[in-house]
Amino acid sequence: MPRTVLIVDDERDTNDILASFVRSRGFEPIQLFSGAQVKAAIAEHRPALILLDVMLPDFDGFEICDALKRDRETNLIPVVMVTALHEAHHRVAGVRVGANGYLAKPFSPEQLFKTMDEALAWSDEHRRQGTSGEINFDIRSELTYLQQANDMLADLFAHTPLTDRQIKDLKQAVMEMGGNAIEWGHRKNADLVLRITYRIDPEAITLIIQDQGPGFNPKQIPHAASDEDPIGHIDLRNELGIREGGFGIMLARGLVDDFRYNTRGNEVTLIKRFDAAEEAAKS
Repeated sequence: MPRTVLIVDDERDTNDILASFVRSRGFEPIQLFSGAQVKAAIAEHRPALILLDVMLPDFDGFEICDALKRDRETNLIPVVMVTALHEAHHRVAGVRVGANGYLAKPFSPEQLFKTMDEALAWSDEHRRQGTSGEINFDIRSELTYLQQANDMLADLFAHTPLTDRQIKDLKQAVMEMGGNAIEWGHRKNADLVLRITYRIDPEAITLIIQDQGPGFNPKQIPHAASDEDPIGHIDLRNELGIREGGFGIMLARGLVDDFRYNTRGNEVTLIKRFDAAEEAAKS
């Protein structure tokens, strides 16, 4: 049986065009014209991919995507947002959860196929790895939006073997490192997008926080606290006119099981392992 693709678009011409293209790639299109039909159609057809219009007559497409990505039963189904509006407008409009791709109208067959292939590759790779869920948060570089994303993460942590204390630690680590990305990576430019990736693997939760800044060398930060000299940075901060603080990296490193930056220094990975959670629960 061919894999199905759910097409959700109230414009019949666009819906029919998408169905024709999807069929040409060997998939069976399931055509819907309102957001209210999505939940039942997913339960019936278990689609390999969803092409979802942003502006539907009854629901906001991002709200539907948000709900699908926060549900452990559906958050590995890749969702491509189909929009007549500029992609950047949506990526900075607030917390946007989970979209695996954006397809701007009008689109060419090549653009559609490329977006589909990338979204399906994401899904296939995660299923091979045994990942039980992944969500990407694209947020404005403001602490209010970071807190909103962190509150959503807390709901997801509750469905893992992590203890309440470890969930609290992980939330604090996200706030520390997300705050650093906003303040240092983005220099408090609210229009720059901060991406937080949340991934559930068989043995751990992984969080990746990526900013669009120039990056830095985490081993050479004289104005940051260090394990060897946790308060020595304060005088230097006073000289530079930098606010008090500087403990974020050191603190976050102690709250997770694995903490590492990419080579460029604009992406930090935080890993909390479930075996550590189980040991903590026993003690």
